[in-house]
This record gives sequence, structure tokens and C-alpha cells, in this order.
Amino acid sequence: MTSPTPDDQWRRPADAVPPPPPPVREPAPYAGPPSATPPPAGWRPPLVVQVPPPRELPPQDLPRLDEAEQRARTLTYGIAMVAGAVMIVVMLVLCGRALF
Repeated sequence: MTSPTPDDQWRRPADAVPPPPPPVREPAPYAGPPSATPPPAGWRPPLVVQVPPPRELPPQDLPRLDEAEQRARTLTYGIAMVAGAVMIVVMLVLCGRALF
């Protein structure tokens, strides 16, 4: 007698009989779409409220906007220069420690 293997449960039985064919059923004929009930008398689609036109925006002060943008650009460049200087100092310290 041989010992069972893990694949035994997936093998076909030795005296397998072919299964009977499935019963053949005639498909039901198409009955058409279901009938719709008409809407009640006086029914109307929902009314969408018309929104008023948007109000006018205040005028822009272009010289003031340009001045604010220039200040922001100066601040950004200053922060970038400080960050770059810090990175250079850190790189010099790390390279100095590696060499000496």
C-alpha cells in the first residue's frame, strides 16, 4: 500500500463515470420593457433657482502688488542664500572630518 500524497484529493477516481449532461432549458422569450406609469397630472420637473450675477471685484492696486512681489522675492532669495551657506559649511565640516 502506498502512502497518501497531498495531490491525492485532486486526482480523479479510478472508475470515474462521466457526469450526466446538464438539463437543456429553453430560454424565456423577451417580454419587452416594463410598462411605465404616467406621472401625476400637473407634475413638473423641479425648478432651479436662478442665481444673481456675480458682484464686481474691487480694482487692483498694481504698483502695490508689484512692491509686495518684490519684497517676497527678496525674502525668498535671502532664505535661499542662508540655506546654501549652511549646506556649504556642513559639507566642509563633513569632508574635513573624512580627510583628517
